[in-house]
Amino acid sequence: MTIHPILALWDSPMFIIGAVVLAALLFGADKLPKLARSAGEAKKEFMMGQIEADEAATRAREEARQRAQTPQNDPMSGVEAGAIGGESIPPPTPGKGTQA
Repeated sequence: MTIHPILALWDSPMFIIGAVVLAALLFGADKLPKLARSAGEAKKEFMMGQIEADEAATRAREEARQRAQTPQNDPMSGVEAGAIGGESIPPPTPGKGTQA
């Protein structure tokens, strides 16, 4: 694999110095610290947002794991077959459904 000659200059200290000088000429020496500060603040805000998103994802995974581990309550688990509130329910009549 061959590297383009321009890309090979990225490792050169002279290229980095030239880029800094060019940036100083384009933006002015007084604006470079402000530019660097705003870039640092943007990176800090991005990292904080990423941490918050990671924490939210961790909480969601933990809640899902806990929901999966808890037994599902069957609403009919305490009901005996054929009885509601202690009263007996007659069996269905063929063709007519249940008696009311």
